[in-house]
Amino acid sequence: MIAWSIHAALEAEVFDAVLVTTDDEEIASIAEKEGAVVPFLRPSQLSGDHAPTMPVLVHAIDWWQSNRHPIDYACCIYATAPFVRREILSQAIQMLQEGDADFVLSVARFEYPVQRSLRLDGFGMLNFAEPGNALKRSQDLEPRYHDAGQFFAGRKDSFRHYEAALFGRCQPIVIPSDEAVDIDTEEDWRIAEKLFLAKER
Repeated sequence: MIAWSIHAALEAEVFDAVLVTTDDEEIASIAEKEGAVVPFLRPSQLSGDHAPTMPVLVHAIDWWQSNRHPIDYACCIYATAPFVRREILSQAIQMLQEGDADFVLSVARFEYPVQRSLRLDGFGMLNFAEPGNALKRSQDLEPRYHDAGQFFAGRKDSFRHYEAALFGRCQPIVIPSDEAVDIDTEEDWRIAEKLFLAKER
């Protein structure tokens, strides 16, 4: 799965290098075979399922600048984003270069208005989360977006300054909902397989 993200990054032709940060030797070996560089194994204090993203990225940026050369921008591409496209990655870097945002983040629009979402009360009964929107037409409600789970790109110092991309000045790249597949579960994997087969037709 990680090969898709690596290939998209390489084909975007906007990065000096595609670096994979991992603490797993098998993943490191696969990443190198697919064209990425893995110049170190991630230290234990930055490993595990609960390791926050920003310190991992700051570690990688610091290592690169100390051992290779200075950089202006970095992009975190998730290994669980099989539909990330090289064109979108190129666009993200261009937006950073031409604008004044700290970060550029891939997002997708909620398919149904979240303003009319439902919740359960203490008795297990449904209620509108925002009753004032109960009778409003869907088309009259403001569009809302969610993190697409593909990538975020930023200025090198922004990774150190903010705990999350959305805490800074964050500009969106809106992608189609059928590309916003973040694989965390077996169900996500099955959905991705079906979408992949549909796109191949």
